[in-house]
Amino acid sequence: MVGKIEKRLSELGIELPDPAAPAANYVPFVVTGSLVFISGQVPVDATGLPYRGKVGDDVSQDDAVKAARLCGINILAALRQACDGDLDRVTRCVKLGGFVNGTPDFDQHPAVINGCSDLMVDVFGDAGKHARFALGASNLPFSVAVEIDAVFEIS
Repeated sequence: MVGKIEKRLSELGIELPDPAAPAANYVPFVVTGSLVFISGQVPVDATGLPYRGKVGDDVSQDDAVKAARLCGINILAALRQACDGDLDRVTRCVKLGGFVNGTPDFDQHPAVINGCSDLMVDVFGDAGKHARFALGASNLPFSVAVEIDAVFEIS
């Protein structure tokens, strides 16, 4: 039987990928008690890294929002693995932390990270509302435009 969250993903036209393998000496997630900490996710898809460069220069703000949404999809893929395939175990999204690889004068970091925040609310409803931060960075791994990590509560 397909769960409520998997059904919602299908309604949104979202197919979760297999989670990416860690690029270094860390794990994709840690479960401790009822919390799941998801390692930072970059906007990677089947084609590679489509959103690379500085927001405000090489990457438009609209594309950066799409990059943040793709980070969110990758967060959900890791979360599904942490929940043994059952996203209905998620009771809430607790926190998102977003980094934007922007030019020195770019100041719309919160608007960019909304791409991920909005996805969490679209998928989980009120349980997707979360605390968060959105910061600018002088560079990110592989020169990606955005990186986001997350904390969830599960049952």
